[in-house]
Amino acid sequence: METKLWVVDNFTNEKDIYPQIEEAADLLRNHEVVAFPTETVYGLGGDATSDKAVDKIFAAKGRPSDNPLIVHIGDKEQLHTFVESIPSKAEKVIDAFWPGPLTVILPKKDRVSDKVTAGLNSIAVRMPSHPVALALLKKVALPIAAPSANLSGKPSPTLAHHVMNDLEGRISGVVDGGATGVGVESTVLDCTEEIPIILRPGGITQKELENVIGPVKVDRALLSDKEAPKSPGMKYTHYAPDAPLVIVDGSSDFFQSIIDRYKDQGKRVGVLTTSEHEDAYKADAVIICGSRSNLETVASHLYESLRSFNECDVDIIVSESFSEEGVGHAVMNRLMKAAGHHVIKQ
Repeated sequence: METKLWVVDNFTNEKDIYPQIEEAADLLRNHEVVAFPTETVYGLGGDATSDKAVDKIFAAKGRPSDNPLIVHIGDKEQLHTFVESIPSKAEKVIDAFWPGPLTVILPKKDRVSDKVTAGLNSIAVRMPSHPVALALLKKVALPIAAPSANLSGKPSPTLAHHVMNDLEGRISGVVDGGATGVGVESTVLDCTEEIPIILRPGGITQKELENVIGPVKVDRALLSDKEAPKSPGMKYTHYAPDAPLVIVDGSSDFFQSIIDRYKDQGKRVGVLTTSEHEDAYKADAVIICGSRSNLETVASHLYESLRSFNECDVDIIVSESFSEEGVGHAVMNRLMKAAGHHVIKQ
């Protein structure tokens, strides 16, 4: 299969209609799958009302079909076509954070494919803020199911070439709208409960949500790897680079001792660290993922940094740990998944 690549430069107004957007929209209407940028990561889109299109998403990613997908919309009015009801707290967070990196889980109607919801009575929906995504979604005028546009288990893509590296020849096209912003997937908030529950941490924090709707719970699966997660995109191992990843929680000296331990075993060691520790460690490859004083920069560059190790010929990756305050919760959640919860503590 030929994978078309449409480059959309300097796209700042989602009302502009580019020929590239038109062609991508036509493919989506015809049950094909197309990758496009959002403000979080690149998504792999397919018509959420079409079993054929949804099957192509799962096949391209190599993703188990019992994992529900998030539906993306370009207009809030679309909600009423496939959502049974919108609780008042859901309305409040939608008004506060849409368009943006927040997915809301709501009771569903039967309009979308059962394969999108994995047979559940609820549906996960979001309205992205990226102008290219909004232009495409409004042009298609269909609900678009879109998990991250990567091979299942690999780091999510934040650049179009990440998508091409994983999925060229497996999908119909990629809309290249440049680098994404937030860098980690959307926060997923289950609004079918009386007290909403965060099922996946992301760009919108618990504190930000509570400032709008009051108390918000956190899914127990985010606090323990022994619980089964309920959120789209969280059920299986994710985000892993080619080499094994281990997280080290301790001082700089302890961190270097772990590097030395692996080097003594004859392994080439990669280090994932921050600008504050750029010259602190002696290893075969050192990659900076942002600043410890601004964890939003770490979130933005996390997946790109993990993918970079695939070109460094390392046998093991040793990563620093981070505070779980604010967006740090999302950063550590993704790192823990990538490391298979393998943490070495001092």
